[in-house]
Amino acid sequence: MSRKNLTVAGLVTAAFTVVLLTFVLRPAEEPGLKQTAQATVPNPSQEKTVKKTNLVQDVSATDRLNRTDVSKHLRTMLAETHGVPPQDISAYAQRLQQGHGHITMLMWIDYRTHKTSTFKSLLPEGTDQENKQLRKYLNSAKAAIKGHQSYESPSFIIGDKKYYFMAQRDQEGNIAVIALINQKILDRVADHQLKNLRLIPYPKEGNYRVESVHTDTLKDITVKTGHDNENASHFYENEIVVRFKNGHPTAGQLQTIAADIRCKEPRKLGYAYIFRSDKMTYSQLKTYFTRKWSPEYTEPHYMYLTNDAVDENTGAKVITPNDLLFSTYQWNLPAIETEQGWNLSKGSKEVIVAVVDTGVQASHPDLKGQLLTGYNAITNGSTPDDDVGHGTHVAGIIGALTNNEEGVAGISWYNKILPIKALDNSGAGTTYSVAEGIIWAADNGAKVINLSLGNYADSQFLHDAIKYAYDRDIVIVSASGNDNTERPGYPAAYEEVLAVAATNSTGERASFSNYGEYIDVAAPGESIASTYPDNQYAALSGTSMASPHVAALAGLVRSLNPALTNKEVMQLMTANAVDLGDAGHDKYYGWGQVDIYKTLRAAGGSDVPLQLFPQHVGQQLKSLQQSLENNH
Repeated sequence: MSRKNLTVAGLVTAAFTVVLLTFVLRPAEEPGLKQTAQATVPNPSQEKTVKKTNLVQDVSATDRLNRTDVSKHLRTMLAETHGVPPQDISAYAQRLQQGHGHITMLMWIDYRTHKTSTFKSLLPEGTDQENKQLRKYLNSAKAAIKGHQSYESPSFIIGDKKYYFMAQRDQEGNIAVIALINQKILDRVADHQLKNLRLIPYPKEGNYRVESVHTDTLKDITVKTGHDNENASHFYENEIVVRFKNGHPTAGQLQTIAADIRCKEPRKLGYAYIFRSDKMTYSQLKTYFTRKWSPEYTEPHYMYLTNDAVDENTGAKVITPNDLLFSTYQWNLPAIETEQGWNLSKGSKEVIVAVVDTGVQASHPDLKGQLLTGYNAITNGSTPDDDVGHGTHVAGIIGALTNNEEGVAGISWYNKILPIKALDNSGAGTTYSVAEGIIWAADNGAKVINLSLGNYADSQFLHDAIKYAYDRDIVIVSASGNDNTERPGYPAAYEEVLAVAATNSTGERASFSNYGEYIDVAAPGESIASTYPDNQYAALSGTSMASPHVAALAGLVRSLNPALTNKEVMQLMTANAVDLGDAGHDKYYGWGQVDIYKTLRAAGGSDVPLQLFPQHVGQQLKSLQQSLENNH
């Protein structure tokens, strides 16, 4: 038989195998796995009330996280300063306060020598009534530790700031420490979540010369309330994105354009150019380019906002990490069977997960050694530092140090995180910065990209960047949005992207979570504890928090089985999700809530899992067919 006939016979045999395996390996319904969490969609008034409840819940949880973390630091200080010279105690206190700016005052008391040392001794000054209250709580702290009791005061106000006292005494009763804690993190989290949950218009028009248009009609609208965001797409009103039909314009043509619209040198990314005019609005720019240059497409330069809301596995060993906040606050990891999944994969430093966001605090002690150098698409040449908090929180969900007795546990123990700053200090970024961040991640080793951001505008420019990464075998995961709307958000709604909705601790749809037929999976997104700037921890809600759960899972899958393509990884995650809501795929949960243990078990360690073998053979057939056609 000739080589050509052998090839044809092989194709026929393989095709028959595909059909047979597709039938035989079709997963059956597994009794006991099915859950029937029903999704409800609140109206705008109810939505606002529920979102306010989420905000209060996040602030309250952050308060508890903060107090637990401070208590640990005080106990550690007592243990490490026991019997050391005064100068060493002073040096320790200085290091602790430098790394934790919220520790406003430390008072170290030695009951053997009856000496007291106070570090940063100036107490905040307020009204007479406020000062009286502060002294009352300080005296209560002193009285408690004198009686060998720990102490924790309620929060109290001095000026416009909130504080509390905490006091600890060592086991021998020889030394004690009192700390005054500034609770500025609570205001920061509240402000963050007002924007993240769209309780206020965000971004405000007037900043960056921003305008808002209705996503469907592109007619101008004014965003007055947070709920109005569901119909709005924000863009820079004096900029335009242009892709020319014949590739790139010549230097002479660019000079002509610059003179016509009065602009400086345009920014270029791939085939697209961004022009910023000193005299024209977007509509005028669109008219100019359409008439004079007949481009392949023009579109606004959009802004992207943060999107921060019977068990078959009982035989699997549960790995319980010793991280301080895990058992009490991280409900989200047991909810998706992370602890069982760690038996199968804890990640690999070879598989990089990129976080395209507001940057990440590189010096956070719970992210030490987890971060690669990264990139700043907002300020070229600068490090991707986080001046918002969003990116640091997202990164901690993926890869905070696990089993280190510190803070929170990340889903991945070993995957490296590539921080990319594509959103500025207001939490907003542009099509250009987000696209640049995606392309940079693709060119610098990322195997997974997390995008906890979105807009309702379908941008060809951004889609080109998504395709660029997808064509390089990268798994792309994105948050669906926090506007409680069925309107598709981008980049989540692109077919190359895994769109993630948010669930709460009872497995129900989070009230703020966007929904629609484009949703692929759901993941925990309410009051998720994670790392936060200034070496602290915060609880935040949003689909921004749900998305990194899925990105981390993709990192674990690719670490366990590097042979899988990005499409196969996505198929595994959807096929092994725990079905919620209506049977099969639905618009609230997609295929269901991701399950780390089930997915990793299905991924296995072989080249291709059995359930993906039909698709894998199909891809090989297609590749072989193309090869044959190219040879003739």
